[in-house]
Amino acid sequence: MSGKERREQLLDVGRALFAEKGFEATSTEEIAHRAGVSKPIVYEHFGGKEGLYAVVIDREMQRLLDMFTGALTAGTPRELLEQAALALLTYIEDETDSFRILVRDSPVPSTTGTFSSLLNDIASQVEHILDREFKSRGFDTKLAGLYSQALVGMVALTGQWWLEARKPKRDEVAAHLVNLAWYGLSDLKSRPTLVTRER
Repeated sequence: MSGKERREQLLDVGRALFAEKGFEATSTEEIAHRAGVSKPIVYEHFGGKEGLYAVVIDREMQRLLDMFTGALTAGTPRELLEQAALALLTYIEDETDSFRILVRDSPVPSTTGTFSSLLNDIASQVEHILDREFKSRGFDTKLAGLYSQALVGMVALTGQWWLEARKPKRDEVAAHLVNLAWYGLSDLKSRPTLVTRER
């Protein structure tokens, strides 16, 4: 096995173990054993399980961000919302182990950040879309950031729930998310008030 192939094998083994057991419960010895190598090989490639974990996190964060970025490139605001919801749910469905790793609190700093910083990056892209929509409706564009955080948070938390529930099916979950978000946005008030404060 070449050095590059060995590195990829260790990344695959590490990803599977981190998803199954979490960072703390996974040992360098276990990674080496499952890969059929000695511990020094793991250290040679990654400097230990921390380095391996950081590379796994960085790769998955970039992959998920790329999926979202690709989903938010064209279409009407409603189509963009559908594409974003489907991007996350597809990632969860196809890359369950990777998503499990991402949503755990990372004990190791990575170059691309944490799941929460990834959600902030995605919310920033959504904010630009909402900014245009708010301008066209005459709404205060300073609130686009608040609404983008709310939308991304709703999709992300639903995704975390769906990771375990897996019912209903992906497209149905996306349709319900879009239903709640879209019909809420389509009847958005420019100056909402709290009914409990009006009494």
